Amino acid sequence: MPTIEYGWFLPTSGDTTAYATRDALIPPSLELFDRITQAAEAAGFDYMLVPVASACWDAYASSAMMLARTRRIRMLVAARPGYVKPILLARMIAALDQLSGGRVAVNLIAGQSDDEAQQDGILLSKEERYELMEEDVAAMKALWTTPGPVDFEGRHHRLKGARIAPKPLQKPHPRFYLGGGSGQAWALSARHSDVHLFWGDTTERIAANMREIRSMAARHGREDTIGFGMRLQIVCRETEQEAWDAAHALVAGVSDAQTTFIRQHYAVSEANRRVQELARTHGELIAPHLWTGITKVRPGAGIAVVGNPQQCADTLQQFVDLGCRSFCLSGYLHDEEATRFAKWVRPIMDERNR
Repeated sequence: MPTIEYGWFLPTSGDTTAYATRDALIPPSLELFDRITQAAEAAGFDYMLVPVASACWDAYASSAMMLARTRRIRMLVAARPGYVKPILLARMIAALDQLSGGRVAVNLIAGQSDDEAQQDGILLSKEERYELMEEDVAAMKALWTTPGPVDFEGRHHRLKGARIAPKPLQKPHPRFYLGGGSGQAWALSARHSDVHLFWGDTTERIAANMREIRSMAARHGREDTIGFGMRLQIVCRETEQEAWDAAHALVAGVSDAQTTFIRQHYAVSEANRRVQELARTHGELIAPHLWTGITKVRPGAGIAVVGNPQQCADTLQQFVDLGCRSFCLSGYLHDEEATRFAKWVRPIMDERNR
């Protein structure tokens, strides 16, 4: 049976146990990043997802610092279209890969919000950003794998005799991940991703999406190459009641204005629209231990697994049984939840999936 990989999240905008309580916020700092990353490495996680958003500290600087201060864990760092030319991005990633001993992976992100993209000077629509990202990835792959100078001709990029040094340590290049719910996201994953990550959903929907993306990958001879995983929150405690108390504390006192902002500001994202649809149609629970509550205050992966260790493992196992072999998780506080997962849930998962 293929190995299951586990990733954890580095909250570079800060951490919290209560989104509506200002005093609960732990601001971003080197001390916080160290504490979480070291906890995740000690807990046996394979990689850290390093986010990109206007509230987050720079992902490449943060990743480089954490790679220098760890020995084994990888950094999954974003490539966003329009921010960096592909030749410079290829050099940055390759250098990080060499300097870290092959501990870099690339997260393909078109961006969840048109407003945020425009604030950053990216005036392309979501559809145009995906078109640009397709060229970025094709150009980077060519730069990483071509022995000599590279000529590249695209709608957005033109390279004449381009070279980079160093080449990545990982061969043929670092792994690509992508999480997105649109047809364009799926098409890009079908051509390029090693792992397509889904946000929380019903098992029926995840199974159908996997079949569709795999059939798209087959057109590129990649039906057996592309892998699948889940991007989820987790709230695990020794008892179910303790877990639900912690989950509800995260969103206690959240205002309607906060929830409305999340729904409107990120409405361009198909994946965000889907999690909001799940919250409307299913209420707080998609399944007995799959909770929509964090979608009130957090864009993106707001679906959470909530319960005692056995219940959390049972919920994750449902996705394993569908064929998901990668879990990118996060929980609050991030250093403490990483330790709880390793102590309580991971042994159950390892025993079931030898």
